[in-house]
Amino acid sequence: MPSRIALIRRPSPLLAKGLVTHIERTPISPELAIRQWEGYVAALREHGWRTVDVAPADDCPDSVFVEDTVVLYKNVALITRPGADSRQRETAGTEEAVAALGCSVNWVREPGTLDGGDVLKVGDTVYAGRGGRTNAEGIRQLRAAFEPLGARVIAVPVSQVLHLKSAVTALPDGTVIGYPPLVDDPGLFPRFLPVPEETGSHVVLLGGGRLLMAASAPESAELFTALGYTPVPVDISEFEKLEGCVTCLSVRLRELYG
Repeated sequence: MPSRIALIRRPSPLLAKGLVTHIERTPISPELAIRQWEGYVAALREHGWRTVDVAPADDCPDSVFVEDTVVLYKNVALITRPGADSRQRETAGTEEAVAALGCSVNWVREPGTLDGGDVLKVGDTVYAGRGGRTNAEGIRQLRAAFEPLGARVIAVPVSQVLHLKSAVTALPDGTVIGYPPLVDDPGLFPRFLPVPEETGSHVVLLGGGRLLMAASAPESAELFTALGYTPVPVDISEFEKLEGCVTCLSVRLRELYG
């Protein structure tokens, strides 16, 4: 399977009706959201990623957040069972896409629920957030799928944000980054670096020390620059209104840290 592939899915015309859980609903501009999504996709392509379109799910408002529909480890794709009932129809297109790329496909089964945004991979360690969208049975099935392949799955609590990766992601050296007021227990991570802004908690590793991140976190970008990384900021303000972040909008294949 070729490396440096990113699955993406065009926003639904119903995006403005997407779910919000931990924040108040604010108006969304569908036109601006499309432009921002196109800018996000362009940034991936400009930094060497081949994008693969997952079939649109126009009747599913949250379908642009394609990360929630699958978790990848080595050559295995675990098709999730999203914790919000309205999102469970989003997985069919993702399943078709990963199967076409040659992945071995497994599924989370009822009564398990698992959102991909609750899974953070740091090398062979897989952190699984137990919160509003992912339950204990979903994490058990995640372990069953990936631990035979060499993964070590660690469950962590998530109560302040929608998903684990709404609170923390990881730098190329494996350091976990997060905005402390939203991280239930930073001590669960061997190396934790606090960032000064909530949206600075979210990075996508583009390769070569480049970090795709939200333009709304300039102080965090300065911190990453001081650490020797190269921030690649993108404006995703319309998706942030739905608790989305840069990780949610794609699924990266053959990436060391998820």
